[in-house]
Amino acid sequence: MKKTISLDVINPNCAGIDVGSRSHFVAIGQGHSDVKEFGVYAEDLKALCTWLKTHTITSVAMESTGNYWQNLFSELIAHGFEVILANGKHTKNAKGKKTDVTDSRWIQQLHSLGLLSSSFLPDANTEVLRTYCRHRTKMIEQKADTSHKMQKYLKLLNFRLDVVVRDITGQTGIKIIAEICNGILDPKTLAQNRHYNCRKSEEEIYKALHSNERADYIFGLKQEYERYQFYKMKIAECDQKITDFLKTNVVKTSKVDLSKLEAKPHKKIIITL
Repeated sequence: MKKTISLDVINPNCAGIDVGSRSHFVAIGQGHSDVKEFGVYAEDLKALCTWLKTHTITSVAMESTGNYWQNLFSELIAHGFEVILANGKHTKNAKGKKTDVTDSRWIQQLHSLGLLSSSFLPDANTEVLRTYCRHRTKMIEQKADTSHKMQKYLKLLNFRLDVVVRDITGQTGIKIIAEICNGILDPKTLAQNRHYNCRKSEEEIYKALHSNERADYIFGLKQEYERYQFYKMKIAECDQKITDFLKTNVVKTSKVDLSKLEAKPHKKIIITL
């Protein structure tokens, strides 16, 4: 004789949504007529919320799938629904053929039994700051890519700048690259851009800057140099945006009075022999 276990319904007026890139499937129960498909446009999201309200739904669960959930999440919150944004790992246990309809029903069933917990969601200020910081990280990655491309073209041109400077985008290297892009290919003239902190002498740099002067490689180098300068400018803009945001939204709202904090005295360590 098989044993059966019954679970109590914790959330009777709940819905489950299978989030997609082109449409959302919403289940308010386990019957065939309890599932409805909605589009992803603004008017579709409003219609989805209206449909849920007509069925006295108060709580909604959905997966945090990519970025597709964000607009729907905001719309549901604006309409006063309790929204559980569940981790996709917690909703992948349904057996049988996987479809959008069965997924939405499965999410609704788990939520009705109180088996889903919401993922961490940052507050509004943290979310905005995270957007700025993530975008800045992407700009840094693109800038690093241009540095690698410039080094490749320099090697093809037989400019062995990588041998005589530690970083080709340092003060010595970037000045030399700028001169090359401006059409100056004389190694003696290029070597004069040596920064006084550079470990290699001007003579050593001069030996590394004899080029084959191929026009196609110079063109490629110039393109990457301009791209490098572009991303450098964009990173500076991100830094300024982050600084302004922190001053406006974090420093002013902080409860800590920085003026009352005492500076820690410098501790001098005396070693006796």
